[in-house]
Amino acid sequence: MYHPTTRVLAVLELLQTHGRMSGAEMAARLEIDGRTLRRYIVTLEEMGIPITTDRGRHGGYALMAGFKLPPMMFTDDEALALAIGLLAARSLGLAEAAPAVASAQAKLERIMPSNLKRRVSAVDETVRFDFSQATSPDNNAALVALSAAAQTRQRVHMHYRSAQGDDSERDFDPYGLAYRGGRWYVAGMCHLRKDLRSFRLDRVGQVRQLDQEFTRPANFDALTHLAFSVASIPRAFAIEVLLKTDLKSAREQLFDAIGILEQTEDGVLLHNQSDDLDWFARQLAHLPFAFEIHHPAALRDAVTSCALRLLQLAKK
Repeated sequence: MYHPTTRVLAVLELLQTHGRMSGAEMAARLEIDGRTLRRYIVTLEEMGIPITTDRGRHGGYALMAGFKLPPMMFTDDEALALAIGLLAARSLGLAEAAPAVASAQAKLERIMPSNLKRRVSAVDETVRFDFSQATSPDNNAALVALSAAAQTRQRVHMHYRSAQGDDSERDFDPYGLAYRGGRWYVAGMCHLRKDLRSFRLDRVGQVRQLDQEFTRPANFDALTHLAFSVASIPRAFAIEVLLKTDLKSAREQLFDAIGILEQTEDGVLLHNQSDDLDWFARQLAHLPFAFEIHHPAALRDAVTSCALRLLQLAKK
C-alpha cells in the first residue's frame, strides 16, 4: 500500500512529465478516485505549487506556465545516468569541471532520498573512466561559444594558435564539436582556407559571433569527419591494403584512426598515411583475416621482417 505522501508526489511527477492531464487519466494511473485526486491537488497547492485547473468534460490539471521545480524524484535508471554523466564530465578534460560536478552533486543529494544517494555514491566511488590523455582547455569559453554557434548556425570570427605557435584569425562556420583521443575539437568550414577544417579547442582563443548565418551539410557528423581528416593527413608513405573480410569485421579489429575503410567486391580497402611502416606491419600482423598489400612495396618487407621476428620468438 502506498503512503499518501507518495501519492501526492506521484501527482506532481505526472504533472512535471506530461504537462497537462485530465483528472480521469491521473486518477486511473494512481488507482484512486476523483475525490482523492482533488484532495492531493489541494495539498500541492498548500505546499506552494501553482496548479491550473480547467473544469468541464475536457478539463484537466497542469502546472502554471513558467513555474519550474528542481528534479525532485528520479528513477533508478535516471539516477544512474546522472551519476555516470557527472563522473564523465569530471574526466572529459572540461575546464573547471571538478568544482561544477561537486556543486551539482551536492544539489542533487539535497533532494534525493537516501536509497538513491547510496546508488549515486556507489557509482562515484567505484566507477572510473580512462581519460588519462585528456587535454583540458584553459576555460570553457570556446566550448560554450562554438557549441552555441553550431546550434544556431551562426558564423564566428576565431583566433587560433597552431602547434608551431603561429597565430591566425579566421571566419569559421562551426558545424559540430567532438571529443576524441583526449581532446576537444570543432569541425566546420574555414573561410581562411576555404575548406573543411578541424581545430583543437585548447588552441582556440577568442571567439566572436558574427551576423552571418550558414547552412550545415545534411547529416554532417563531426566525429566521423575528424577521424577521416586525421587518417588522411599526408605522411611519408601512402598505404593501400585489401582486407579479406567485410566492413563490420574490419571495424571491429581496427581503431578508426588507422585509416579510411572502403567496402569493395573483393573485400575492404584500407587507405592509410603513415611515417612508420614497421608499426603498420605490426597492426596487420594481429588481424585474424588475410590481407593483400597493394602498395608500397616496402610494406611487404616490413611485414616479412615482423613475421620472421615472431618466428624467432616462438622458437625460444
